[in-house]
Formats: sequence, structure tokens, C-alpha cells
Amino acid sequence: MEKTLEFPALLRLIDDRSTAFRAAVAAAPSLDAQVPTCPEWTLFDLVRHLGQGRRSWAATIAAGPAATAKSAPQGDPAAPRERAALAAWLAASTQELLDALREAGPDRGCWTWWGASQSPRTCGAVARHQLQEIAVHTYDAQLILGAPRPLPDEVALDGVEEFLFTCCATTSAWPHKPTAFDFRTTEGQSWRLTVDGDGARSTRLPAPGTAADEGPEAAGVSVRGTASDLVLFMYDRIPADSLRIDGDAGLIDLLRAWEPAE
Repeated sequence: MEKTLEFPALLRLIDDRSTAFRAAVAAAPSLDAQVPTCPEWTLFDLVRHLGQGRRSWAATIAAGPAATAKSAPQGDPAAPRERAALAAWLAASTQELLDALREAGPDRGCWTWWGASQSPRTCGAVARHQLQEIAVHTYDAQLILGAPRPLPDEVALDGVEEFLFTCCATTSAWPHKPTAFDFRTTEGQSWRLTVDGDGARSTRLPAPGTAADEGPEAAGVSVRGTASDLVLFMYDRIPADSLRIDGDAGLIDLLRAWEPAE
């Protein structure tokens, strides 16, 4: 996948991952089970977080481009404790988000928490990030069953770039020696995150052997794995030793510890 996912695909995949999340919740032994990757939460806490968050984003999208803060949903019911009712509440939460996104369309402006990033402040960018949040939390829920599944390929390939563009990009100065991080998927897509006094920005790398491939200078560190593993690593779901690391692995620790001023 060389292009960003189109808006209809984002909506389809949000629905797909939400369905997978509900299936994992339905199969879990108890709503009180601890979430291994979010140890401070039970499964019920995770469900409540996901449902309330989708309702809040639906309200934020509906508020329009003039909104200056994330909106709180008005009059929405609390997450019920009974499992069947909770599943219905969660499905309704997803539907509120999808309805709001369809009504707004991808190009309408929207308040977002990301400022000087490489992602626009639009409903399309919100949909792109929402897909990743739901996909990663689906993995969290599946872990309770002892059978986590990789993120679907099209979700994961878009997710590597979405994380770099939204969560890593900043105009805050990198407080260390300028360097670069390469993130390479076994599926063939690669990106370079460059950090220096001007901040952090990511670019797509051309595929090896193509006309555009001019053999860029070596990065300070290169991280390689499946797209799913890269996304899960970026969201702290799996350790670095799950991936192939070439170069100065200590740079990854510096990147994780960096807290830009923005």
C-alpha cells in the first residue's frame, strides 16, 4: 500500500475492527479480567474507555471546525455492567462515530489534539487515527483470550505512517545530536523519521531497486518487522526485541524518553 487509505476504507475498517473488538469482549471469561497491556484496567474499563471515547469524538466531529476543544457527549448513558447491554452500548458508540464521520466527510475541519504534526486537522485524519486506536485496543482485548491476532495488513501499513505523522511529528527541537530512524516493513514499505533542531518529520522511503531509490545515507538506527509488529511496538504493546534492530539501539530509548514541549 503506497497511498493513504481512502475515507470509505477507513470507515469500513473502523466498523470491522470494532466488530472484532466486541467479539473478543463476548468471548472473554470475565469483564473483570485484567488487560495485560493495560494492567491498570479491567476489560470493563477498556470497553468503557473505547465506547466513551468514540462518543466523545462523534460529538467533537459534530461540533464542526469552529470547536476549540474536544466535546463531551451530552446525555449519553453510562456503560452498563451487564454483558449483553454493554455490547449493545458499545455498538451504538461505534455507530455514533461512523454516522458523524459520514455526515461530515473527510475534508471538513475538526478539532484535534495534534497540532504541529504532519496530519491535517480534518475529519479524515480523525478517522485515520480512530482506526488505529480501535485496532490496537482490539489486540489488547484479544490478549485476554490468549490469542491475539496481528493487525490486518491494510490497517497496519497505514498505521505505521499514521503514527509517525501524527504522534512523532513536532517542531520542538530534538535535544540530542541530529539523527534518523528508519522503520521498514517486511511487506516492503519504509519510512524515515528525521530528528534535529527543527523538530521531527517523517518521509516515505522509495522501495529498493526503484528509479527513485538513490540509496539514502544510513540512519542512526533501523527497525524492521511486519507492519503489524511495528505498530504494536510503537504503541508499546510488544518489546523492541520482537523486531530486527540495526544500528544504535540506544537511540530508540532516547526517542521514547523525549517529551517535546508541544
